[in-house]
Amino acid sequence: MDSQRLILFFVFSFSVFLLLDAWQRDQLPATPPAAVGDQAGKAGPPAAQPPVPSEKLAMAPPAVPGQERRAAEAGAPLRIETDLYIAELNTLGGDLRRLQLKKHRDTLDHEKDFVLFEVSPERTYIAQAGLIGGNLPNHRTLYAAAAASYPLADGQDRVEVRLVAPPGDGVQVTKVYRFHRGSYLVDVSFEIDNKSGTPLQPYAYFQIVRDGKPPAGDSAMLPTFTGVAAYTEKDKFQKATFADIDKGKTAFPKNSNDGWIAVLQHYFFSAWLPKNGTPREFYTRRLEENLYAAGVIVPAGSIAAGGAASVTVPLYAGPEEQEKLEKIAPGLELTIDYGWLTIIAVPLFWLLAWLYQWVGNWGIAIILLTVIIKLLFYPLSAASYRSMAKMRVLAPKLQKLKDQYGDDRQRMQQAMMELYKTEKINPLGGCMPIMVQIPVFIALYWVLLASVELRHAPFMLWIDDLAAPDPWFILPILMAATMWIQTMLNPEPPDPVQAKVMKIMPIVFSVFFFFFPAGLVLYWLVNNVLSIAQQWQITRMMEREGLASRKH
Repeated sequence: MDSQRLILFFVFSFSVFLLLDAWQRDQLPATPPAAVGDQAGKAGPPAAQPPVPSEKLAMAPPAVPGQERRAAEAGAPLRIETDLYIAELNTLGGDLRRLQLKKHRDTLDHEKDFVLFEVSPERTYIAQAGLIGGNLPNHRTLYAAAAASYPLADGQDRVEVRLVAPPGDGVQVTKVYRFHRGSYLVDVSFEIDNKSGTPLQPYAYFQIVRDGKPPAGDSAMLPTFTGVAAYTEKDKFQKATFADIDKGKTAFPKNSNDGWIAVLQHYFFSAWLPKNGTPREFYTRRLEENLYAAGVIVPAGSIAAGGAASVTVPLYAGPEEQEKLEKIAPGLELTIDYGWLTIIAVPLFWLLAWLYQWVGNWGIAIILLTVIIKLLFYPLSAASYRSMAKMRVLAPKLQKLKDQYGDDRQRMQQAMMELYKTEKINPLGGCMPIMVQIPVFIALYWVLLASVELRHAPFMLWIDDLAAPDPWFILPILMAATMWIQTMLNPEPPDPVQAKVMKIMPIVFSVFFFFFPAGLVLYWLVNNVLSIAQQWQITRMMEREGLASRKH
């Protein structure tokens, strides 16, 4: 392979990497199960909290889709407002039915807040919780509330909503929501007062009900994962699409003493996070066509007659903020799925975020990151451009070989290899730098596509969202121009057909970038500009050296 084929080689290699990446994300688990011992034996549950019996799952009342969509008519809405949320509960079931994120804009209408939870004819996405057994309240119970509005007052760190269930068989249950200032965590509790004459051993279930539709704005050209994920120390991070739930192909652990279950979509997710060290049972269900439930069952402990107990499971519902998630629960940062190049993507995001702290503009941070990456790869790039420059100097000799051997391609190839050997040129010298940079390119692609911090992040002028394609296609056109300039700096292939292909290829290849995030195109554009400057300088030096050697 000579230097004239480098762009073709790059296109082929990049396409292979993209296909491999797409196949891996579609077919393989995001993180393979780790070969570690069973953690259950290390932290056994307290005697008062036995493992969740499997039959409890069958006892849990399923969500009824028709009831969920008509719930607002039967129950009363309760409005909660904090510095981050505008939330809506409903007295029927005490479900969290609407969650409006005040710090994030809607995907399609940037003038509106983003809504994560919602019940409407088009969407169903809610959080539910209840108790299992007897006349204990569940998400079909009609609760009573003291007020209809619960604002977070100045100076308060949290707002609490208490929902009182009707007494049943001498058992009084209160469902409690606690919303915290500056946090996307919501504590959901059941306070159980056993006034009956018999002991209780109740179980609580916490579930998320969602339709199987991808989020608004999800593109077929840039698909992202929408589905369910679970994490335990033993089995690590696993995920399943809603189609997997339809087919019964989920491989989530059933019982564990740690871990969480979540519903993921692009940039945002919700997850139930039981306290580690207590037994739990994870489950997923298909409720009806295009409606699913994912949840966890936990024991509330043994409650003697006349005694009381409580059980609390935090709910996270918000953005996938990388630095904050790992502090909330083990493995929660894995919901930001960078795929098989996570080992490269995470340091890239860390460096990009660090640069952003200094410059205050994600676009400028991407430019600085490009310069840093270019400096790190400088030795490899310099070797590549020297190889290309030598090939350019040899262009007249290669043309003579073509004229000499005509259509005898075998003899011409042999003569070319002899010439390479004589001139000490490695025809593969320009390939390695490209192969090394392709994983970095793909890792950065997923960083820019998956990081909520770059969602709706403006750069300048017409670029108001670095995570979305350039609306005017100016950056892809400029990038195509830089690729064409790079082609012109390379020696022209002796084969006229190959020469035409090399001139057309930058335009064809740049079409892909019309659908890529503007931040990624910006990275590649700046990288090309730096490469052109470096290649031009090295080529000029090599040509001078070649002319000087001919004079002597």
